[in-house]
Amino acid sequence: MNQPLTTHRIVSVANTDNVRATARSLREYQHAEVTVVHVVEKAGSAPDKLPLEQAEELARESFAAFREVMPDVEVELVYDENVVGGIVDLAVEVDASAIAFQPRGESRLVQLLAGDKILKLVTKSDLPAIALTDTDMEGS
Repeated sequence: MNQPLTTHRIVSVANTDNVRATARSLREYQHAEVTVVHVVEKAGSAPDKLPLEQAEELARESFAAFREVMPDVEVELVYDENVVGGIVDLAVEVDASAIAFQPRGESRLVQLLAGDKILKLVTKSDLPAIALTDTDMEGS
């Protein structure tokens, strides 16, 4: 398969805190198509982390914030017990060429306790993973 990394990117967003910065970082690069995904993490037999209505509202707010910066994107709301698995499955389903994300600067301890989703995203997918730089950081 010889397709450019910029053909179709999947971009994962978690909350409105990082959405606009992620969109600003992404728009600095050429791309043909972008699909923004928000995964509502289901807990299986345990109670969900957030009530469904609250999780869906967070997704709608995230999509709206992203579209403030990049209006011409597709959005997908995915329900999955595994956030990384949901992102990767969607990327395969829409025939994405890469998965892009912006690291959120969490401490190493928080990453360890959360299962280090970035590491899993990079190692569990057959697609290239692109870490976007934070264009909002001055002097970095």
